[in-house]
Amino acid sequence: MLVIGIDPGTAITGYGLVREDDAGKLIAVDYGVITTPAKMKLSSRLSIIYDELNKVLKKYKPQTSAVEKIFFSKNVKTAISVGQARGVVLLSLEQTGIDIADYTPNEIKQAVTGYGAADKRQIQEMVKILLELEEIPKPDDAADALAVAICHLQHAKFAQILENEGSR
Repeated sequence: MLVIGIDPGTAITGYGLVREDDAGKLIAVDYGVITTPAKMKLSSRLSIIYDELNKVLKKYKPQTSAVEKIFFSKNVKTAISVGQARGVVLLSLEQTGIDIADYTPNEIKQAVTGYGAADKRQIQEMVKILLELEEIPKPDDAADALAVAICHLQHAKFAQILENEGSR
């Protein structure tokens, strides 16, 4: 199964595509970021995110997706703009017909590191290890998006186990 993980943001939206092979090995297919100029008006920035994400979706045709939920911080203005970027991401995924799951930052940390309060460096190191990469993916937003995809694959695997147990 190929999953796209997305770390939404107005300035930088990270994406990461991870596939799980038949043996359960996680493979990084591609990852990167969609960037928008800071001085550009918000509607134009959101349009860039939408268009560029659609190109990635068209190229790879993932079966499912996962998006990081917004973590509300003290900066309300930032939270609102990230929310708008997240809305554009959800619209793009919905229009493509891809199933969407979303996870909180703590759920992602728990799934990737086994510790819900892991710091950014721990997550990045685990992404590198789990995907058997030579180095930590850069920029951070791409590594975060890969972590979202890994989280979704871990949750899907657990759900499958529970489903199999329930059918016994």
